[in-house]
Amino acid sequence: MPSEHRTIVVGAGPDAREIAILTRPGEAAAARPGIVFLGGFMSDMRGSKAEALDEWAAAEGRALTRFDYSGHGVSGGDFADGTITRWLEEARAVLETETSGPQILVGSSMGGWIALLLALELATKAPGRVAGLVLLAPAVDMTRDLILARMTPAERAEMETTGALKQPSAYSDQPYLITKKLIDDGEAHLLGHRPVALGAPVHIIQGVLDDEVPYQVAIDLVAQLAQDDVVLTLIKDAGHRLSRPEDLRKLIAAVEQVA
Repeated sequence: MPSEHRTIVVGAGPDAREIAILTRPGEAAAARPGIVFLGGFMSDMRGSKAEALDEWAAAEGRALTRFDYSGHGVSGGDFADGTITRWLEEARAVLETETSGPQILVGSSMGGWIALLLALELATKAPGRVAGLVLLAPAVDMTRDLILARMTPAERAEMETTGALKQPSAYSDQPYLITKKLIDDGEAHLLGHRPVALGAPVHIIQGVLDDEVPYQVAIDLVAQLAQDDVVLTLIKDAGHRLSRPEDLRKLIAAVEQVA
């Protein structure tokens, strides 16, 4: 059975945007947590990791929900308007309207940061709603530590003057658009080095050869999650994509082990 395509509207008035969603219902008899996939910056819900999860979910009778943030994939909205606040709001809306019961949040790169922020919210508001997290090269605090910190003085000046900066991407023909709005908004969501308690198991998969999100970020995150059950899988010969067949098998195994 193919996944069902749906849309929801998030926001109101001039801030409203249509969010595209693909849902795969699970088998009621299975009574196992569903999976919500949160993609990365300038990625979409049809990437190799999301497709691998969908193939597995179909075979196992597991519910899977994936979506495109505004300005990504086939969702509405302008990418230039995107912020962590905005994309977190969309992830929250998808979880609330399209899923019920415990869910495993699978976050890739920026989606890993957003998954952490969402799980942190729900740890107090709706304990048990997040059954676990699988984080793939989680780009925690990326606006400050992985983007702004790497800018040259000239690039920072350009962003401050024009409101945006285009940077080449190793994963797309289109350059990354980094807006001042995105960087400034990210400050409100920084986890820093403070302890984080999610009340759910976490499995982090990280490539040692990752040039975008250094593996030290994942190691630091393990230390922050001191109250939770955390597994860290370091793949010595993997980069940021984590999309090779052997990487995808590790992803599926992690989801199966979490819940």
